[in-house]
Amino acid sequence: MSEFLFPDNTVLCNFAAVDRLDLLKSVLNGRGRWTEAVAYEASRSASVLSALHRLASEGWLGEAIEVTDESDIQQINRIRRAVLGGTDDKPLQHLGEAETCYVIEHWPELAGSWWISDDQEALRLARFRGITTRETIDLVSMAVLNGDLLTREGFTLMQAMSQQGRRLRLPASAADLTR
Repeated sequence: MSEFLFPDNTVLCNFAAVDRLDLLKSVLNGRGRWTEAVAYEASRSASVLSALHRLASEGWLGEAIEVTDESDIQQINRIRRAVLGGTDDKPLQHLGEAETCYVIEHWPELAGSWWISDDQEALRLARFRGITTRETIDLVSMAVLNGDLLTREGFTLMQAMSQQGRRLRLPASAADLTR
């Protein structure tokens, strides 16, 4: 069983907003994965955050996981609508979150994978379903602990993300990144 790390579009956008996708790649350390819906969301977000254009071509999140089984698709849509509040008139609304949750929970080859998001509603769903979750702050902490960033640089990076309008949990101080 492999432990993969599934960042959602919010996380990808957080790192892209400060042009540090290289840091995200380093922290994911070859274990990053994404679903087709998240890949599509990122491609749409690339119109605002151009750094996201490189994701698909660089390939470090792997080939986007495509869900093709009709039963799986129906279950994903139930999660998207009933649990996450997606609507029929907006079929892509919450699709990335629903797909990611579903494949981690139901596909044996992805069991034990982490879901990385700053969407609090999505995180609540994942935790309720027993999926390991992390947030951007946790990835920056990992980068500090791995020696990719100094503690102060990690704190500054989180502040820069926030200043770019990103919604994420901020550390109260630089020391919070190493606790």
